[in-house]
Amino acid sequence: MRKLFVAALVVLSTLSGCATAPHEIRNSCAIFEQRDGLFSNWRRAADNAAREYGVPVPVLMATIYVESSFRPYARPPRTYLLGFIPWKRVSTAYGYAQALDGTWARYQNETGRWGARRTNFPDAIKFIAWYHAQSHDQNGIATNDTYNLYMAYYVGHDGYSRGSWRGNGDLQRTARRAAGIAALYNSQLRNCGT
Repeated sequence: MRKLFVAALVVLSTLSGCATAPHEIRNSCAIFEQRDGLFSNWRRAADNAAREYGVPVPVLMATIYVESSFRPYARPPRTYLLGFIPWKRVSTAYGYAQALDGTWARYQNETGRWGARRTNFPDAIKFIAWYHAQSHDQNGIATNDTYNLYMAYYVGHDGYSRGSWRGNGDLQRTARRAAGIAALYNSQLRNCGT
């Protein structure tokens, strides 16, 4: 009986570790080391998404870094009514990918992945790969162009086509940050032996 209890505690602690953000998120090798185990294999999920949609792993991981810092339940802040009563959130963005409700529903509909969840890393990274591949197809953005892929991810395909990102210095800084993180992750992944 005691062995069963200890085994249950080990399983629960392993599973609970998957529901939090990795501790070291500026090192792609460390992220995968922290999340590759019996119940989770983030590296395999990232590689599968990259292979299916043709978007490099560092680009996918940098998008998650910038969007949610690898927090599975990330949401945008709430607005406040009368300055102190919690009210609605500024958007429906949610999960690792900060995917909007409507875009996530479109993804599920177009891919048939009805059970996909925004709080599940393999589902979220596959969504990002799918979205970036759409940006490549619709906007002609190279699948390794993190800067412009992030711009299209943030403003949408139509917004990108219209150039609605022009004049948005904050967005351009964030896209440069995403590109820098992707370059860092790319360098790390070449040397971490995974």
